[in-house]
Amino acid sequence: MSTASRAARHLWLRASLITAFLTLGATAAHSAPALLAPKPYAKVISGPIEEMSGIVKVPGRDNTYWVHNDSGDSARIFAITAEGKSILPTYSRFTSYGDEPEQGKEQWQGFPVLDAKNVDWEDIAIDKNYLYLADMGNNSNSRRDLGIYLVSKIDPTASTRSAVIQHLPVVYPDQTAFPPIERHFDSESLFIFNDTLYLITKHRQPTGFQFEPGANLYRLDTRYTDQNNVLTKVDSNPFMLAATGADLSPDGQTLAVISYEALWLFSKPAQGDHWLSATARRYPVDKSVMKQLEAVTWIDDSTLLMGNEQRDLFKVALADLPAPTPP
Repeated sequence: MSTASRAARHLWLRASLITAFLTLGATAAHSAPALLAPKPYAKVISGPIEEMSGIVKVPGRDNTYWVHNDSGDSARIFAITAEGKSILPTYSRFTSYGDEPEQGKEQWQGFPVLDAKNVDWEDIAIDKNYLYLADMGNNSNSRRDLGIYLVSKIDPTASTRSAVIQHLPVVYPDQTAFPPIERHFDSESLFIFNDTLYLITKHRQPTGFQFEPGANLYRLDTRYTDQNNVLTKVDSNPFMLAATGADLSPDGQTLAVISYEALWLFSKPAQGDHWLSATARRYPVDKSVMKQLEAVTWIDDSTLLMGNEQRDLFKVALADLPAPTPP
């Protein structure tokens, strides 16, 4: 082969390698999932809301949401707007936390929930009759006092305190040890479907506190106050990792479930209530942006409001979601 031929072949090989490298790079970039990373829409400015763990929209009221703290707080709830501002009782002696205190007024500390204790409140739901507070946090899987509080619905602008109407003791049908070998009995997700309460669990490895994939769906079929309510196991999902909040869309067609690593949207099952086996779309989240994502509710049928324990609020339109990824 002549010198000129060898040079031409060398240039051809070099060009081919560069083309192949660029093609592989473009393919890899194209196949990498786009992470859900919305800019924070607002910040909760109320000082007492330190670790927001649950949020729910108040039906029939514009821009009004009930929120609560995680474990360690007193038994109380707060009303806020989507912009993170406190909603105060009308003509109260209080001023919103974070604002300049008005002469003679105290900082607002939320609505005390009478006859309740926040052992580990993890989610909140609402229907036409009650607010529901899920005291179902169970990191060690050893609690024997799990339950759900039914709270009288109150006007967020009223000055009356909220009162517990009922406390429903809750147990899992498949838990026989405290803690068990399989630590699958910790729930941070509560939602209402067909006037019935549902809970979704998050799972941990047998030793330590590391999460492992998997989630179970349970239904509350009874409402005893003087004996344990044994949950009914309905469904499961082997892929969901560390579910931390759930809410059903106002039209009842889409279940949103958040976790530390993804937003899941489940379409309504064709029959029954096997939500975790229904058609699902999974959107990985950018954890550096969304951090410890704990709370989710629907603003309307096409828009979500999510919050983390760092008090950031994220408004996400379904139309703006990136392409979903496989589990």
